[in-house]
Amino acid sequence: MKFTEKTCMEFVTALSDKTPVPGGGGASAMVAAIGIALGNMVGNYTVGKKKYADVEADVYELMEKATFLQAEFLRLVEEDAIAFEPLSKAYALPKQTAKEQQKKAEIMEAALKAACSVPLELMKRCCEAINLFVDFAKKGSVIAISDAGVGVIFCKAALQGASLNVFINTKSMKDTEYAKSCNEQAEKMLAEYTMLADTIFAQVKERL
Repeated sequence: MKFTEKTCMEFVTALSDKTPVPGGGGASAMVAAIGIALGNMVGNYTVGKKKYADVEADVYELMEKATFLQAEFLRLVEEDAIAFEPLSKAYALPKQTAKEQQKKAEIMEAALKAACSVPLELMKRCCEAINLFVDFAKKGSVIAISDAGVGVIFCKAALQGASLNVFINTKSMKDTEYAKSCNEQAEKMLAEYTMLADTIFAQVKERL
C-alpha cells in the first residue's frame, strides 16, 4: 500500500516506527499537501459569492494551480520513500576490502544525489505554493482567511523540513561542486520564501 493511501492513523504510526521511510521528507511533503489544500478551501469559500465576484476568475485560476500542487506534494510523499530506500541499503553495504569500499562509495554517491533530488523538488513546489498564498490571503473570503494563514505556514514548515533533507545528504557527498550547487539552491529558496511566508502570515493576522 502506498503511504498516501494509508489512513491518518496508519501514516502517523508508520512515521513513528523504526523504519527508514516514511521520514522527515515524506512528512514534509504531506504537510505541504495539507497546506495547499487549505488554500483551495479558502478558494471554495470565495467563489460563487457576490461580494467576491470581481476576483472570482482569479481565484479559480489559483485553485487550479493549487490542485496541481496538491497532487504533486502527494506524489513526492511516495517519491521520497522510493529515493531514500537505495540510500538506506547503501549504508549497510560491506566495506572490508578496498574493492568493497570503492563500490560502496560509488553506490553511496549515486544514492545521495538521488535522495537529494526529491527534497529539492519539494522545496521548489513549496515556493510555488507560498506564492499562491499571496493572492489567497489577499483575495480570499474573510471568513476563511485564517485558513490561508495556516496553509502558508504549513508550506513554510515543509520548505524548511525539505531543506534539512537536502543538507544532510549534501554533507556526505564526495562531489563537492554538486553539493555546493544543491546547498546554494536550498539556501536561496529558504532566504526568500520563509520571509514571504512570514509576511503573508502577518497580513492574515492583521485581517482577523
